[in-house]
Amino acid sequence: MSSPDPQRRAFWLKHLHQWHWVSSAACLIGMLLFAATGVTLNHASDIPTTPVVTNATGQLPEALRTQLARETRTETETAAASGGKAKAKAVAPPALAAWTAANLKVRIEGRDAEWNEPEIYVSLPVAGGDAWLTADLESGAVRYERTDRGWVAYLNDLHKGRNTGVAWKWFLDIFAVACVVFTITGLFLLQLHGGNRPATWPMVGLGLVIPLLLAMLFIH
Repeated sequence: MSSPDPQRRAFWLKHLHQWHWVSSAACLIGMLLFAATGVTLNHASDIPTTPVVTNATGQLPEALRTQLARETRTETETAAASGGKAKAKAVAPPALAAWTAANLKVRIEGRDAEWNEPEIYVSLPVAGGDAWLTADLESGAVRYERTDRGWVAYLNDLHKGRNTGVAWKWFLDIFAVACVVFTITGLFLLQLHGGNRPATWPMVGLGLVIPLLLAMLFIH
C-alpha cells in the first residue's frame, strides 16, 4: 500500500488537533465535575448527610384569604366539571406569590400549584434538597418548609440535571456536544497515530469490551 499523502495528513492533523484542544478546554472543568459526582452518586448511600430543615410561617390578611378561597373554589369546580376531580393544577395565584415574596421571602411566581379546596399547595423542588409551601384558606395559615441535604446532594443533582432550571439544561446540552467533539476528534487522532503505537487499538477495544461484559454478566 502506498503511504498517505503527507500534505493531506498534515491538514487533518492540524484541524483535528485544533478541534480536539478547543473541545477539551471547553470540557475540562465540566468533565472533572461529572467524574467526581459520578463517584459520589455511585456511593451516595455511604456518604453521611445531615439534612438542614428551614421553616417559615405566616398569616394571610382576611381580604386576601377570601379572594384566594374564591379563586380556589372556582378552579376546583372547573376541574371537577371537566375531569371529575375536585382538584386542580394551575400556576400559583399571583396575589399569593406577591404576598409570600414580601412576607416570607419565598418566590413562588410561575410555579405549578395544586388548588385543592380549602388549600393551595406549591411544590418547590431545588437542587440538593426540597421545599414546599401550603396556604390554608380556612384559617389563613401559610407554612413553608425547605430541606437542604448538603453540597454533595447539590452536586449530584447538577450531575443529573435535577431541579436545576433551563439555563443548566442548556449547559448540559452544550457540554454534551463538546464532549462528543472531543471524543470523535480523539478517535481520529488515534487512527492517525495508531500505526506507531501498537497498544492503541487493544486499549480502545478494552474500553468497549470491559463495560459490555460487566453489563451482560452482572446487570440484570
